[in-house]
Amino acid sequence: MAQRLELLALPDFPLVEPGDDLAKMILDSLHRSGYVLQQGDVLVIAQKIVSKSENRYAYLKDVRVSQEALDLAEKVDKDPRLVQLILDESVEVIRHRPGVVIVEHRLGYVHANAGIDQSNIFSELDSPRVLLLPTDADQSAARLREEFFASSGAEISVIINDSAGRAWRNGTLGFAIGTAGFEPVVDMVGETDLFGRPLETTSVAVGDELAAAASFLMGQADESVPVVLIRGAKLRKSEHGSGSLVREKSQDLFR
Repeated sequence: MAQRLELLALPDFPLVEPGDDLAKMILDSLHRSGYVLQQGDVLVIAQKIVSKSENRYAYLKDVRVSQEALDLAEKVDKDPRLVQLILDESVEVIRHRPGVVIVEHRLGYVHANAGIDQSNIFSELDSPRVLLLPTDADQSAARLREEFFASSGAEISVIINDSAGRAWRNGTLGFAIGTAGFEPVVDMVGETDLFGRPLETTSVAVGDELAAAASFLMGQADESVPVVLIRGAKLRKSEHGSGSLVREKSQDLFR
């Protein structure tokens, strides 16, 4: 495991528009900041700029609202069009109260309001829009990783992170919704502790730990720091995506 970890925020990142070459924008930002990608580096990229580059906008005026969405909207005090989008992006509504709908996203993770966002998004007053999560965040992470390798020759890992609350703690924190190039969960069962006792249940959510560390630098308001370079993580290589971070429904004590 890493004994020294560096987190380097890329400042003054430009606004991202649909169709932008996100990999090139990140490489250009690295160059302006005086950084060159090295073997073993990790790039943590905010979900929002990935979604923007992939044009994952939805316009509320185009949404056709179902009776299910109308009924739920009344219970949660939300725009029925937004609720319809939440339902469209989800496979199950798990909990709800005024102001929030907790769902199982179609990609597996449990998320408030299906991760649909309205903050830091330019929107016309007469045509409001919201931003959805990437269609497949693991695929997005893998594609970016390939583009970084093609341009730099460095084999790196990529994390796409978002923020979410937890059932047992206050506050939000960053977590990985897409990963590429490394094992996002490290199973330590069978290894020994300081006193030689074998570990029986320990696994480490490395992907989420790094996503949260980067999120601290990114901020949640107007900081405009959507990319963080991490060095020294010493990750286990893997072609697996982020699926191992999602707990099986049968093992989820909060559902």
